[in-house]
Amino acid sequence: MANVLHVDVEALTGRSWQYAPNGTTLIDDLDSIRRVLVRYTALTGAVDSDDPLSADALHARAADIHMQYQAANYSRVIRELPELLVAADQVHIAANGDGGQLLGYVSVYVAGAKLLTKLGSADLAAVAADRAAMTAGTLDSFAAQGMAIYQVVCALLRSDRTDEAETLAVTMAERLTPRVRADDPSLLSITGALWLIAAVIAARRTDRAQAWARLDHAETLAGTLGTDANHAWTAFGPTNVAIHRVSVAAELGDPAEALAAASAVDIGRLPPGLSSRRAQVNLDLAWAQSQRKRDAEATLHLLEAERAAPEAIRYNVMARETLREMLGRQRKKPSRTLTDLAARAGALE
Repeated sequence: MANVLHVDVEALTGRSWQYAPNGTTLIDDLDSIRRVLVRYTALTGAVDSDDPLSADALHARAADIHMQYQAANYSRVIRELPELLVAADQVHIAANGDGGQLLGYVSVYVAGAKLLTKLGSADLAAVAADRAAMTAGTLDSFAAQGMAIYQVVCALLRSDRTDEAETLAVTMAERLTPRVRADDPSLLSITGALWLIAAVIAARRTDRAQAWARLDHAETLAGTLGTDANHAWTAFGPTNVAIHRVSVAAELGDPAEALAAASAVDIGRLPPGLSSRRAQVNLDLAWAQSQRKRDAEATLHLLEAERAAPEAIRYNVMARETLREMLGRQRKKPSRTLTDLAARAGALE
């Protein structure tokens, strides 16, 4: 109702709320992150430790949190993020404008925006992404700027601000594309990732021509990169472009095209650790098979996704809705496999 009326949910409920992916509240987890974000340490100068992390140590911690996120270890990221945000704030204060030290701050806040977007906390995701973007704007690094803007786009999408998200994604992709070079794989990968999310947004608007054109832009960049990689934690490469072709077909509501596109995907080519990317193909295919009312095949794809990344099922809206749809049309008692999977995903009350 809030989406239709173009108002915040709080305007209808009279209170703030946040649902976890399994339908229960995540108040404690989110509050620990919210408390860090609302302290504005960089402005107040509050210091939590006399021995802050070095810039190199913060880079290492940021890299680890990104890898845990990509491995779909979301529970661990939730636990570790508040402390890491505090450490990033302290480095920000100590850096005193030193761009080399501030790159770690941007990376940590990008990771925080990723997690908060995944949890569905649009307001906190927007705060984290904005801080990353504002700091990146002071740095002489197009890669940092592109990485931060990508997360702003994701936060806007989580808030159903599709038009703004699309404009920002395309504008940044067009700005970065002329600067792409084969010897700068991070910038190349970030630019490719922006074209990929722009393609997904076009598909949500059912603009098939724009969606495929933007995928073609990304595929050209993946060809320049020449391999499946994970520069700047983008998972960008030919295989990820192929995975997005499946996702775009799903966004367009075309199950037959999604299944056809999946035949070109070889997830074995993805670099190690990208469990969430491996799961995504099966999540899209589960939706496609469920639309064809081939629930047995859909269940198998969901089980494959869960096998690749158990938490990816629990934190994925499409997976839960697919499960609910299949449960709702069962003419007899659903199979134990299906009900157990739905319970693990939080799709049952």
